[in-house]
Amino acid sequence: MLHPWLRERLSEILAALPPAGSSQDPAATQVAWAVWQAGLTRPFTLPDDLPPLRLLLVWDNLTGHKTPDLVVWLCQHGVVPLYTPVGGSWLNRAESIERVLKRRALDGQHPHSPAEIGCWFEQTARAWNEQPTPFVWNGKRRQRRRRSYGEQIHRLGGSGACTQRPIRRNWATGASECQIQQQMTH
Repeated sequence: MLHPWLRERLSEILAALPPAGSSQDPAATQVAWAVWQAGLTRPFTLPDDLPPLRLLLVWDNLTGHKTPDLVVWLCQHGVVPLYTPVGGSWLNRAESIERVLKRRALDGQHPHSPAEIGCWFEQTARAWNEQPTPFVWNGKRRQRRRRSYGEQIHRLGGSGACTQRPIRRNWATGASECQIQQQMTH
């Protein structure tokens, strides 16, 4: 079952996107969709009449996210559902990145609206992408090697992820630009 609030929210997101090319070749559309299906361990059958690809929806592997009604509705609206892996250490890394972004964007700040929070996160992520921090997984073997070689590491967000150089925390990241944008819109 597709929850009405989910359908409504996805429809709003799709409406905010640039219009899809209506003159796109149906064969090219099928190829674009098939590219995203190629890496899936359990690809779903694509309908013959597909709209142009508009959005990739990455979400968890809940049973309700895989119902035929939901997947058909997504495909009819140009949305490819991509499901996160069920197991593995990828989640620890993703959570570490989320913690770093949250700290950089929100620590010491007092947001007044969800839009302001979103703006701060976008600015923080944009700044981080300009100078990305390489992550190194820090399992037990890696810790033993580090002790034996005297290698320096810096832990991230309480998980097994770490960096080879410290991440500087900037307490005021993004606030000034967002505050200016907020004042201009009011």
